[in-house]
Amino acid sequence: MTLTVLLFRIALIAALLTGLNFALKKVKGEWAEIKNWILTYLQNFCGALFVFSGYVKAIDPKGTAYKTEQYFGEFETHFFDFLTPMFQLLADYALAFSLFTIILEIVLGVMLIIGYRRKLTAWLFLGIIIFFTFLTGFTYLTGYVPEGVNFFSVGSWGEYDKNNMKVTDCGCFGDFIKLEPKVSFFKDLALLVPGFLFLFLYAKKHVLFTKKIRIIILAITTIVVTLFCFRNTFWGLPMQDFRPFKEGVNVREVKIEEEEKAGNAKVDYQIRNKNTNETQILSMDAYIAKFSEPDFKTNWETVKQIREDVKTTKISEFSMTDLDGNDIGQQLLDYDGYHLMAVSYKMKYDESHEKIMRKDTTFRIDTVAVEGIPDSFNLVQNVDDITEKEYVVTKYKWHDSYKKDFEDKVNPLFNAAEKAGVKTYAVTKPYAAAQIDEFRHEVQAAYPFFTADDILLKTIIRSNPGVVLWKDGAIIKKWHISDLPDFDEVKAKYIK
Repeated sequence: MTLTVLLFRIALIAALLTGLNFALKKVKGEWAEIKNWILTYLQNFCGALFVFSGYVKAIDPKGTAYKTEQYFGEFETHFFDFLTPMFQLLADYALAFSLFTIILEIVLGVMLIIGYRRKLTAWLFLGIIIFFTFLTGFTYLTGYVPEGVNFFSVGSWGEYDKNNMKVTDCGCFGDFIKLEPKVSFFKDLALLVPGFLFLFLYAKKHVLFTKKIRIIILAITTIVVTLFCFRNTFWGLPMQDFRPFKEGVNVREVKIEEEEKAGNAKVDYQIRNKNTNETQILSMDAYIAKFSEPDFKTNWETVKQIREDVKTTKISEFSMTDLDGNDIGQQLLDYDGYHLMAVSYKMKYDESHEKIMRKDTTFRIDTVAVEGIPDSFNLVQNVDDITEKEYVVTKYKWHDSYKKDFEDKVNPLFNAAEKAGVKTYAVTKPYAAAQIDEFRHEVQAAYPFFTADDILLKTIIRSNPGVVLWKDGAIIKKWHISDLPDFDEVKAKYIK
């Protein structure tokens, strides 16, 4: 679905809601106080847009949290240093921030539709639109900021290049619709118009039902939306999966298709005449032919390569490595048969540093003369000559709940699967091999651990940890850690 189609459907829903307002006023006048039909329509349009936008994010609150983390990470890089601790703190509470904004967005949409607390609603709506405009505007404008240049060094900005943007989509509609930041920015600018109208004309906004009924509607909405968000965050995987790694997708086949599409992308070249400043865009064949002309280098210069924008998904970036650094991603996709993958994009632990004194085992080397070997060495290994040295040792205290997820849920499933001949392994983000091995021994995991980009792992499954069942490069089933079944159930339902 495109943004145009979505907005057209929202416009139809707003028209239906406006018709309902008219019917309520006709049937029972005190249930519909309407002073301006245009303002009523805008209330219904913006309210319906907020309810839908909030709903598609409520399906996957963790996705919004991950996007929020990206934003705060970029703010930390591009904004002033004294604001860094604030953005780091906000990133730590990204999930709570995500849940709050999603619930607020849906509730605010309902408040607009029923006309609850008109002045308060107007201020909240304008505030949230200004906030969204700031986010999308920042994302879009970073396209003008070259690598290594601070966002506020406006004089050093260059030509717009979408590859400069670190946050490539706003997340306005979750993974349901991916909008380019420029489109999102202008969408939010347009929404500022009704935002200011609501603020200055709040007394002319419509009101539906009685005060008591409006309070009941809002209370029920808040409770239902909160439970819905919690269900899709803490109690199970999202009820709908809009991401590329959904159940039933053959990742191996899609990756091949996307790589072929990217490999066949059209490539043009922009050239400029050094004497006249005339520019031309040539196809690759025409450019090669032109390049071979004797006077090309004298009169022309290559400005840039223009590659066709080929739409691919995160599947194109599917890659994993073992703890020795070997790429095994394709090997896992090519594996014939069933295999279980435990995904943990982030290990949960508290880190501490302890200073200890140890004997310096770096032996002193003395050069000695040995007949026939003039530059040989002698290691002095006298313990009395070895001095103590201070070392800093990093220790990890793994969170109990995280350990139990592996010890009580993942390990029993994987141990039974291995006995039945089903391959098992775990994947986490690129921590140091020693740290991963320490955790393996801590939870007594017999299966190997691999590493992959944490954003890739977050895209595959919204659970930390979570488990994915594969067969022949295809995703058969995904489980949140809270509803992970035993192997007998997995075998009976999914292993044929």
